[in-house]
Amino acid sequence: MVPRYTRPAMAAIWSPENRFRIWFEIEALAAEGMARTGAIPASAAATIRERGAPALAAFSPDDLERIDAIERETRHDVIAFLTWLAEHIGPDSRFVHLGMTSSDVLDTCLSVQLVQAADLLLADLDAVLAALKARAFEHKHTLTIGRSHGIHAEPTSFGLKLAGHYAEFARNRQRLQAARAEVAVCAISGAVGTFAHIDPAVEAYVAEKLGLAVEPVSTQVIPRDRHAAYFCTLAVIASGVERLATEVRHLQRSEVREAEEFFHPGQKGSSAMPHKRNPVLSENLTGLARIVRAAVVPALENVTLWHERDISHSSVERVIGPDATVTLDFALARLAGMMEKLTVHPERMAANLESLGGVVHSGEVLLVLARAGISREESYRIVQRNAMATWEKLGTPEGRSFRDNLAADPDVAGRVPATALDAAMDARLHLAQVDAVFARVFGEG
Repeated sequence: MVPRYTRPAMAAIWSPENRFRIWFEIEALAAEGMARTGAIPASAAATIRERGAPALAAFSPDDLERIDAIERETRHDVIAFLTWLAEHIGPDSRFVHLGMTSSDVLDTCLSVQLVQAADLLLADLDAVLAALKARAFEHKHTLTIGRSHGIHAEPTSFGLKLAGHYAEFARNRQRLQAARAEVAVCAISGAVGTFAHIDPAVEAYVAEKLGLAVEPVSTQVIPRDRHAAYFCTLAVIASGVERLATEVRHLQRSEVREAEEFFHPGQKGSSAMPHKRNPVLSENLTGLARIVRAAVVPALENVTLWHERDISHSSVERVIGPDATVTLDFALARLAGMMEKLTVHPERMAANLESLGGVVHSGEVLLVLARAGISREESYRIVQRNAMATWEKLGTPEGRSFRDNLAADPDVAGRVPATALDAAMDARLHLAQVDAVFARVFGEG
């Protein structure tokens, strides 16, 4: 985790303190579950909770150093924690971790952490969705040029652009909810997952108390297809972030200048060129998305473990768990803020829309000619001929607008009323169904 791109709440989820508190909660709940089945004395379960909870609540850097020191000797992180815990619990510590294996604690803890991270990310998505919805309605009827292949196509509205991104993030929210549910499982099944030394009722008890489901077959570890689906979902969300960021980057280009990131008072764009206003936020988001997506291949490769278990996945998850969630958390927060403050230039959008002499209305003119009784093939040739004449002489002394070229074309004059051509040049035609699309996306017009 790089501090520059880390927010405190998400970082706290992956802190040693949080990890050890979750480990203790799993152990304490397991002891309570064993007491319920008669496997250990109820008094022992009570002692574990009564003496362990205050020790975790008062967890300090000295405690962390003590656990680290034990691990340096034992070379085993769970045993190091259990040894430290036994120092606080006393004789009843012999009932801690009874019949369990390390993966019971580690995997269940990871499930809790991933759920905690998902909850923060869901809140982040809500902020992005709120910003996109507000700006979409603000610019619902702001005409702009739609582009395909980066080339002017037909008019659209800037609000409609944003509505498309809103719909994508709404789908991403559903995906994350599903991924959260898939990874929210508990495994307390003992060595190779046979429950030979622990009652399945203990697992069910721990799962219920932690708000998790029971993993049907854990084979000592929770199957990593669940985790792979989770990280793939984070990657899809990151790609949505990059798609919107890329749109802003293009719109901020000097030649386009239809929208730009808010430029703060005192902000500097370049150390050498004082005039620069660079799309630094959206460029940063593009880079952060790459980091999140980088977790996908390792997560997929973690699915394949030797037999019932190995630990080839462990080192990977210690990296991609914190890095992917922390990075996406930061990116989503940055994206929400960027869209809330995005500076939009409707007048520039209008100017760009008509900057090619009206050729962007060729599609509507094609329909007008067809309605006038001209075959589609001939209509296409007529429209393209006049569009190319407009395009090729644009900005030259002999250049004419698309409308003027059409009026001067004998294949058009006398066959199509001037009023029909004028109507075809009205960009507002392309706003006719915006309300219908908004109703689909937002449930309101």
